[in-house]
Amino acid sequence: MAAVHKPRVLFLLSGSIACYKACQVVSRLVQAGIEVRTAATPAALRFVGAATLEGLTGTPVFSDVWTEGRAMDHITLARWADLALVCPATANTLNRLAAGLADDPVGALFLAWEIQKKPWWVAPAMNHAMLAHPATQASLTRLAAMGVRVLEPGRGALACGEEGEGRLIEPEPLVLQVLAELGPKLA
Repeated sequence: MAAVHKPRVLFLLSGSIACYKACQVVSRLVQAGIEVRTAATPAALRFVGAATLEGLTGTPVFSDVWTEGRAMDHITLARWADLALVCPATANTLNRLAAGLADDPVGALFLAWEIQKKPWWVAPAMNHAMLAHPATQASLTRLAAMGVRVLEPGRGALACGEEGEGRLIEPEPLVLQVLAELGPKLA
């Protein structure tokens, strides 16, 4: 009989002011009994510190593909997790994923992920013009065609002071979507 494990979420952050909301999601998932590990781009760590993410999850952050002793983290974490969630997913990260670039932790994990077997989600967060840009829209279409689930961004006041679509989905609805997806594993 196979060993049963708690549901496992690989939570990936890219560089956006919305990282503060992402920390709320990580905290809620852990409180709900989900094992969470994090990976972050260097830009994400300019908005939220590695110590915060480690404090919320109890595990170190995968933030550099060249860290000694962690050369295979992109493989081991991709095999470990039941679901991957890029939150916030910036225009830069979405465009890099769609292009298959793997020179940061998020890109390396994406290419190591068995996307036909397990869900990979992205939660976009950016200025409305960046979201509407043809390059970003083409990347979202390409990612969806690969099997990536693109979560709908919110609409309203943006960090830049403008209004429009591009806000990160609010923490509570996002947590509920993850819990619904992993529900059978939580039982």
